[in-house]
Amino acid sequence: MLLFLIRHGESVDNVAGVYAGVRDSPLTNHGVLQAKRLGAHLASRRDVTGPVVSLFTSNLRRAYLTAEAIADAQGANTPRPDGSSSRLEPVQLTELREKNFGSGEGIKYGALSSRRTAGDLEQDEETREQMTVRVNRFIDTHLRAILEKHAPEKVSVVIVAHGLILGSLLKALTTHFPDVNSAPSQGPHEQPLASWSNTGVLQAKIKPTCAADASTSVLDGQRRREDLNRPRLSMMVQLVNNVDHLVGLKKTRGGIGSARFDTRQRKMTSFFTPAKKRKADEAE
Repeated sequence: MLLFLIRHGESVDNVAGVYAGVRDSPLTNHGVLQAKRLGAHLASRRDVTGPVVSLFTSNLRRAYLTAEAIADAQGANTPRPDGSSSRLEPVQLTELREKNFGSGEGIKYGALSSRRTAGDLEQDEETREQMTVRVNRFIDTHLRAILEKHAPEKVSVVIVAHGLILGSLLKALTTHFPDVNSAPSQGPHEQPLASWSNTGVLQAKIKPTCAADASTSVLDGQRRREDLNRPRLSMMVQLVNNVDHLVGLKKTRGGIGSARFDTRQRKMTSFFTPAKKRKADEAE
């Protein structure tokens, strides 16, 4: 099976150059177009990736609306592994929200970086350790069972979230499901494993490990007995920050592309529907 870790489309705070964190910054008009391109791209690859069996997303709207674009592109009758069909519904989770910058929320990138350099860190800023707790809770509560169930199948799971929390999630996943052919971790101060542009896609292959791999896994005396009965999985990253779906997409000039997408002017679902009698590229 394939696992996709995807960052949301361009948001108003991205354009403003401020730390959004848990601020519920909306998508820009350009961000909606990015999400539309992303959804169509994933749907066009269904023969390769298999049907999407689960779609998880942060409950912040810049991520949730990006996930909605993916679900809409999959269609009302998305094939399911059991042979049935239904609409893919995004599952919104607080565990996938972006890092909470505390009183640093809404501050310009450079200004907050200067504070950190001077040692004046925000006391209410979420720590790396707290983010790790969140992503591990997500893996144990929501993701692990799905991966173990579908790992041998030709299906995919999609997770839409934010840059920093996706980095924490990726690091945790490589710990839970290490690639038996990869080098060991460099330690707690290693550089981030990947980065994400808006709607950037990380693609990873999840597969059961063979008996020989499982038997050579590192075991310790504190590992619970029930863990030994769990299917052993490995994860191999295949693509990082892939944005092939954005080729040829240009931002509308005059500030329109960077403006907040106004759902009152047009419903989100209708926005994702290709305009009649016009080519997609012309509409964009």
